[in-house]
Amino acid sequence: MKKTLLAATVLLAATAFAEKYDLPPSDINVIGQVQQISAKQGETFYDIGREYGIGYDAMEHANQGVDGLYLREGEQVLLPTRFILPDAPREGIVINLPEMRLYYYPPNSNVVLVTAIGIGREGWGTPKGILSIKEKRANPTWTPPASISAEHAANGDPLPAVVPAGPDNPLGLFAMRLSNPSYLLHGTNKPEGVGMRVSHGCIRLYPEGIEELFGMVGVGTQVNIVNQPMKVGWFGDSMYLEFHAPLGEDARTLEQNIAEARETVHKSVASRGLQVSNDLIDAVVREESGLPVEVAYYQ
Repeated sequence: MKKTLLAATVLLAATAFAEKYDLPPSDINVIGQVQQISAKQGETFYDIGREYGIGYDAMEHANQGVDGLYLREGEQVLLPTRFILPDAPREGIVINLPEMRLYYYPPNSNVVLVTAIGIGREGWGTPKGILSIKEKRANPTWTPPASISAEHAANGDPLPAVVPAGPDNPLGLFAMRLSNPSYLLHGTNKPEGVGMRVSHGCIRLYPEGIEELFGMVGVGTQVNIVNQPMKVGWFGDSMYLEFHAPLGEDARTLEQNIAEARETVHKSVASRGLQVSNDLIDAVVREESGLPVEVAYYQ
């Protein structure tokens, strides 16, 4: 990984299923710090990511060149726990599809909780838009839709008409149906898929993640699903850029992504007289590390 992306690294300790951050003033939208830890014997990116509420793909993008399946004991691993908040109201649940991350703003609180999610794979995409929680169910059963049953049957893996509650249920132990009734926020019996595009459109969380979120949110909570591979944000008098690989169905050329990033940053700082580094902008877009990088600042 290039040196420019290591500038914000600090050593911090682990928290629970999701990282909790104090919510900054409305004109500041960069939160957290990149963490650096030493891998333990036998650990993988999945093990570390689950402990910190981070998805596997996010771990890979932040640690390019590191073999996440065969970490050496003591090997240094970056945790992507610094974020630019999505460009969306700080209300309810905000989900940014390209970063496969969920932000929850508890009501009457000055904190935000952040955790990894799995989303719909290409061809079964998770829909964008402002939805809400319409139903909550512990120990849910699952009635596979006809399309999913047909896919499994074609692959020689037929599903029962109803999957009972329990450890083999793909919904896990908790599920929350959205106002678009075909989609749910739910747990999983395959947590290794959290942080990847593996579902048929639903949004899956780690088992411990959905359990805690289930206990915090109520029916009617807003769920705002956005598609923002590029985010810009202020921290003090500096502008930061964060770039994630766009969804496959939205992919554009590298040149197009760089041009859009340059235009966005330059427009955002035009009235402030900041020095903009096009070289840093280009590097952030090329690397797709998902780590916020300072790209405009006072000299």
